[in-house]
Amino acid sequence: MSRPTDAWRAEHDSFARLLDIFSREVDRFHAGEHPDYELMRDVLTYLRHFPERTHHPREDVAFARLLQYDRSLEPVVSRFLQEHRVIGEAARAAQALLEAVEGDEFVAREEVEAACATLLVYYRHHLAGENSLVLPLAAKHLTPADWDAVGRAVSAATDPLFGDQVDERYRELRERIEAKARR
Repeated sequence: MSRPTDAWRAEHDSFARLLDIFSREVDRFHAGEHPDYELMRDVLTYLRHFPERTHHPREDVAFARLLQYDRSLEPVVSRFLQEHRVIGEAARAAQALLEAVEGDEFVAREEVEAACATLLVYYRHHLAGENSLVLPLAAKHLTPADWDAVGRAVSAATDPLFGDQVDERYRELRERIEAKARR
């Protein structure tokens, strides 16, 4: 039987794979090439919506449960909750700038690159921190009843990209990810 933290880590791994895809397109933009804006938009849409609607609400419950066992974790938990907000805002800002570029609006290249780099750095740092700090604590402290509460935090909606039923919006992105994995 897998540990409850395995699903949490698997979602983080999926987010990291998407950040790698996004980063390659940002590198193309930086090199003066024409990146795949649709791909970038799909990655950002997924990284904004799935975590905000599903992943983070479950984490919120796990964080609250951890605090019941150890109040000294409050600064750590507060930091990760704040990072959720920062990452969401960074993704919104990067997406707005990319959409402006796609719409032939004038946007300074440096502004787009800075917004994308900010998102990539914050998101990767956040995932690494949760993996190294929070997941071991959750594995140590949270009980089966706690994990049941985490599971009930949101409806049993499936992951629209990495789940069994891929949402039409993400079908091309999923195909690209699978093709890359086969190489």
